[in-house]
Amino acid sequence: MAAHTDPNCIFCKIIAGQIPSFKLVETDKTFAFLDIGPLSKGHALVIPKYHGAKLHDIPDDSLTELLPIAKKLAIATGAVDYNILQNNGRIAHQQVDHVHFHMIPKPSDSDKEGLVVGWPTKAGDMAELKAYAEEIKGKL
Repeated sequence: MAAHTDPNCIFCKIIAGQIPSFKLVETDKTFAFLDIGPLSKGHALVIPKYHGAKLHDIPDDSLTELLPIAKKLAIATGAVDYNILQNNGRIAHQQVDHVHFHMIPKPSDSDKEGLVVGWPTKAGDMAELKAYAEEIKGKL
């Protein structure tokens, strides 16, 4: 297992084999398994073995396999439509403080299966967006 773990983390315990899981993929950096509270058939979690609560807590070299594995899982499940979801922080709906990506098949346009999302868009102020883009670029 990766050198950076948390003995109280449920996902670290799953990686260590202390809690059973329906493992799908395991590499030196990454672990993927079926979600035990699935939103649809094939709902899986892809996690780095390096423990960190938020995406910015994980070294870049521990992130390299996450999306390729999520892609492989989407293909393997036969999902035509699906969501790849990653939340950071409680108010952003993160429930487990270990970075994880959900691969959630969306088998129909029904609200009964898969992820159901509200997206409260609003018109952007172009001058504010331009200024903010410049501010962000200055910090990169």
